[in-house]
Amino acid sequence: MEKQPRLLASQLLLKNSLFEVSLNRVLLTWKEIATKKKRVSGGIHHPFKVAGPRSAAAALAWIASLCRVNWMAHNLASEFFFMSWLTFFITSHGTSHGVSVSEILAVRELDVDCGTKDDGRWQKMPQKSTEAYPYAFTVSYVERAWQHRWRCSDVTFHCLEGALCQQWVQTIREQLTALTSRPKHLLVYINPYGGKQQGERIYEQKVAPLFTLASISTHVIVTEHANHARDHLRTEAELKKYDGVVCVGGDGMFSEMVHGLVSRTQRDNGVDQNSPEEKLVPCTLRIGIIPAGSTDCICYATVGINDPVTSALHIIVGDAQPMDVCSVHHNNTFLRYSVSLLGYGFYGDMLADSERKRWMGPARYDFSGFKTFLTHHYYEGTVSFLPATDILGTPRDKTRCRAGCFICQHNGQLYSEDAPEICETDPDVSDSEYKGGWRVIRGKFLAINAASMSCACPRSPKGLSPAAHLADGTTDLILVRKCSRFNFLRHLLRHTSKYDQFDMTFVEVHRVRRFRFTPRYCQSDSELDLRENGKRLFSQICRDHPACSCSPAYSSWNCDGEILPHAAIEVGCVTTPYNLLCKYTVHSESIQTPSLFPHFFTL
Repeated sequence: MEKQPRLLASQLLLKNSLFEVSLNRVLLTWKEIATKKKRVSGGIHHPFKVAGPRSAAAALAWIASLCRVNWMAHNLASEFFFMSWLTFFITSHGTSHGVSVSEILAVRELDVDCGTKDDGRWQKMPQKSTEAYPYAFTVSYVERAWQHRWRCSDVTFHCLEGALCQQWVQTIREQLTALTSRPKHLLVYINPYGGKQQGERIYEQKVAPLFTLASISTHVIVTEHANHARDHLRTEAELKKYDGVVCVGGDGMFSEMVHGLVSRTQRDNGVDQNSPEEKLVPCTLRIGIIPAGSTDCICYATVGINDPVTSALHIIVGDAQPMDVCSVHHNNTFLRYSVSLLGYGFYGDMLADSERKRWMGPARYDFSGFKTFLTHHYYEGTVSFLPATDILGTPRDKTRCRAGCFICQHNGQLYSEDAPEICETDPDVSDSEYKGGWRVIRGKFLAINAASMSCACPRSPKGLSPAAHLADGTTDLILVRKCSRFNFLRHLLRHTSKYDQFDMTFVEVHRVRRFRFTPRYCQSDSELDLRENGKRLFSQICRDHPACSCSPAYSSWNCDGEILPHAAIEVGCVTTPYNLLCKYTVHSESIQTPSLFPHFFTL
């Protein structure tokens, strides 16, 4: 890596010790100047602080040891920052400290005599420092903590001259201004009813002060009813005034924003959303989420932790993470967009039951999940899918999606070239057919899931499909065939353990471009609306299966926490770039349906 020229270099006072402070376009570094009686600076937390190795070879060996415990993969946001960090350590001697310029939040000049209260915290300067070094400035930056958590930390430097202090402040601000990926104006929606109903408190106490510190202006709207954010984005919002849209809520609130923003963009550009073959027009606005819901699956899968401060800091520094956004159609009619999970059978039944128990709060998911497990309903139908061929990675290769994921870049580019799909037949599968590259499977299923991200959450750290990629233009189709309750319980428990949840005879997973599902009792174009024809379906089942104890023939599709009105759907994957603000880019992959849709997460 080419060495960056210094912009500034000075000897400044920090905690009663003299430091050599240097700034270039990549790093702000400070190294204590050795004296006869060395003083140790304490009480300061740094993004990285170690005794530097005495040679480049020792530095490489030391860094390799860190990689063996996987620290690097989880804590470095980009290859560029890694190289900057590596260069810094190879050239360091003694105790050194540093922070990437891209992760500096703000810089402000202090009045040493009376302290400062810019961020609501008084900072009284030591008396000895103020006598010899009467001028000071504070740099606020991102500090990486344990388990993907980010925090805002401060370091204060003291200068001999006021002109030098102002020069440092001005130069750092110029470097921050040059970071064009950072948002300056945000539209914020707060859901006051989601999760534990703490959305407003979380924003006011934890997020708003950080946005103010980073000089980000915000327009805040507290939603008053379901789909308030969606409808406002579709019609009233003046989107040209903002660099991004942020929601404070759960997965449902995020889904509202996606629907409103994507629908508005397609309408403004004359795109027919009801046409499965239409490619979505990318939106220039970025989308972010501050977790304040019940499960916050999307935030956990893209950022690695459900922490409002961490998500806010990712938004401030302009972090970007490609994601798949999907659209769902039925009979050439648009139904919904989705960004994480489409689930039929177990997850659909669980959601349908939990919706009748909203008075229970988040506990309703545990209750409904246990009840659905006991009922153990299976559903007959036909699943057909177009496998993703000539791609890197498989659903079982244990390769996790990370920031700058090579598999996402390779597969996304491959798909954008509209490469023809070819599928080899599998003679071992007796209940499957191949038609024009499509594979057709008929059977009885406890669950049919399509995961476009890992769908990880605190209770299931690996998620439904641990190796799912956020921006590769595919979705992982998981089929769980009829089995005993005990075996199904084994499968569910493996989501919370280190074992492979797909290593079971009744479970199969495929990485697909498109898929469709048709229930057994829905073989014609006149498919019945689930909400209007439940009684007729019920009687038909009982006539065909008198000993079935009135087991239903249809489940419901769980689309990111919303129930779809149709059981027969088609799903297709079309890559269209969108921007997400959470790790800040949504790579909008519209999974579409001709007659029916996460770095990893960067940490």
